[in-house]
Amino acid sequence: MKLLKPLSSLSIIIMCCLPAISGEPADTTLTLREVSVTAIKQTLDIASLPVASTVVGNGELEKLNIVTMKGVSEVAPNFYIPDYGSRMTSSIYVRGLGARIDQPVIGLNVDNVPYLNKDNYDFDLVDIERIEMLRGPQSTLYGRNTMGGLVNIYTLSPMKFQGLRATAEYGTANSIRASLSYYHKPTARLGMSYSAYFTHTDGYFNNLYNGEKCDKENQGSLRWKTVWRISDRLTMENVASLQISRQGGYPYESLESGNIAYNDTCFYRRTGVNDGLTLRWRLDNAVMSSITSFQYIDDNMTLDQDFLPESYFTLTQARREWALTQDFVGKGNIGNYNWLGGIFGFFKRTNMNAPVTFKPTGIEELILKHVNEHSSSVTVWDEDSFVLGSNFLNPVWGVALYHQSGYRAGAWDFTLGLRLDVEHTSLRYHSRCNTSFTILGIDDGQIPVNINDGGKLQKTFVELLPKFTATYNIGSLPESNIYLSVARGYKAGGFNTQMFSDVLQQRLMKIMGLAMSYDVDKVISYKPESSWNYEIGAHLSDRSGRLTAQAALFYIDCRDQQLTMFPDGTTTGRIMTNAGKTRSFGAELTIRYRPVDRLGLTASYGYTDARFREFFNGISDYSGKYVPYAPHNTMFVGATYRQPFSSGLLKGITVDVNCRGVGEIMWDEANSVKQPFYMLPGASVKFDFNKISLTFWGENLSDTKYNTFYFVSIGNAFLQRGKPLRIGATFRLQI
Repeated sequence: MKLLKPLSSLSIIIMCCLPAISGEPADTTLTLREVSVTAIKQTLDIASLPVASTVVGNGELEKLNIVTMKGVSEVAPNFYIPDYGSRMTSSIYVRGLGARIDQPVIGLNVDNVPYLNKDNYDFDLVDIERIEMLRGPQSTLYGRNTMGGLVNIYTLSPMKFQGLRATAEYGTANSIRASLSYYHKPTARLGMSYSAYFTHTDGYFNNLYNGEKCDKENQGSLRWKTVWRISDRLTMENVASLQISRQGGYPYESLESGNIAYNDTCFYRRTGVNDGLTLRWRLDNAVMSSITSFQYIDDNMTLDQDFLPESYFTLTQARREWALTQDFVGKGNIGNYNWLGGIFGFFKRTNMNAPVTFKPTGIEELILKHVNEHSSSVTVWDEDSFVLGSNFLNPVWGVALYHQSGYRAGAWDFTLGLRLDVEHTSLRYHSRCNTSFTILGIDDGQIPVNINDGGKLQKTFVELLPKFTATYNIGSLPESNIYLSVARGYKAGGFNTQMFSDVLQQRLMKIMGLAMSYDVDKVISYKPESSWNYEIGAHLSDRSGRLTAQAALFYIDCRDQQLTMFPDGTTTGRIMTNAGKTRSFGAELTIRYRPVDRLGLTASYGYTDARFREFFNGISDYSGKYVPYAPHNTMFVGATYRQPFSSGLLKGITVDVNCRGVGEIMWDEANSVKQPFYMLPGASVKFDFNKISLTFWGENLSDTKYNTFYFVSIGNAFLQRGKPLRIGATFRLQI
């Protein structure tokens, strides 16, 4: 019955989107057959690859107002990125896999350059040409943190377009978006583009404590792209960018009161610098490529971590991180045999300062109350506040060798790949607390607290990541095939830096005679997550090209799945832990149909059943329960109709209606709280003129009330509401 409800909603919306209209072709909702000529590690048209994939082209990106990978959520089946917290919170869930902090389950490449840190995934881009979402393990070719899939974003090339592009947008909550890009070719072989972008919003959620919007934001970026065809065989592409984000964020409301009301400042600030250099050298039967990148992040997350009007404690996480990556890739073919291989290496170094500041209410309720309940004397604190300080240095390096061979035998294609991945991570930490308390009624009752701890933790991970696929090409149908895929994926392990405040807190409580001891290495470290993915799928197209379909069935056997949890009791941090065993199975279906030239229809649906097979957290056994935060269903339907005009200023009108659906989502391991299935309808009307266009759009037109996040901290439950109804207008110029 859980599956029937979203399916019935899907069928109703599809039937409502089938008017009998004839004319010119509409822009497709999901361009499943677009050839990825710019991709380096893909040897075929995406629709011919043995992988479940979704490609969203430029026209659909504009209609859905997508400027970031988060906008593809639900458009691709079983792909969900909730919009909560801040731009640091890029939680991604695919087929039941995902986590809220640390390592991602999805890799991100922008113009072939990999982004290593999930906290830097959420940014806006100007002039996106297309977004590709590949589901299922991509670890053999792309390595760590791609066990759920890969997102490729490609931006417009100055070799393809020359001229000026500008965008201006205004919407609900005084939301402003503006961009300006210039593309030119100084010579026939050299192209350059320069882009500037700015966005602002007043926010949607009020903090009742101070009467201000808590999710306001300003963001800006600069981007310089160079493409140089040095010779007929050698091409260079370099993309340099600067991104700045300043936002409030974290509009978490109390489940008990239904209000957002906290007294301390919350914000997230990020400055990012990226540069990616790609070289491609074409030989007679091979292509050799080099992808080099530099990435720098300087960000600061500051939270009123209790999210209450009382002064419990605050957290600051200030980080500076830089990373270098290098990927050498070669691919070629000899007759029916094709190959792809390479070597990849990276180095990442992170410096972080993460103090937790205890304030009067926190000292009284979280420390003194428990001490005085178990003592005949009375203890008081000597200060109104004190700091649990932590500094971290986290260098990580990795190297990998990978190879994939493919062979065509008649209508069959076979591929076999293997990757050897080695990664070393270490953590140098320095934790400190300097304060004092007094036990009343005794001589020399003042007791100083001088904690000054340091140490080093390190781990090395070695993984073998095989993959096998078999594809049968259906000769009677164009671009149609059936495939089988078996692949292993993994997410890297690491360290729970946010738990050091809890370790310090327990050290402090031990000095006061009341504590629970932590094994630092056990609590701070978490293991890699690994999986085997078994998948059978199909890409189908009729002879007319009007109907295409893509379907997949999958089963995932996952070990040591990484889960983000808030430890029991009055602790201040979050912990990444490993569940014993989980399994996930499900199905995906995408259909694109163009019954007549001017009308395009799209429907996609994903179903996932992800449960714990073995998970005992020391207190409760959650075996058989659903994995939290991963949606059971995702849905997207859309219809686009274009009416052209042969005379006058107005060249055409395009009408698009769509609806996204998500749910249900379990919010905890016990499955005691959940978000039911919900749908968010949207629409747009675009007026095309000679050089300009004007689009009026709306999102969540039903003003549906839904939640995107839920958590419990120091015994209090919080959630974040999804964004309400939003409308706006977008002006575009291209000359």
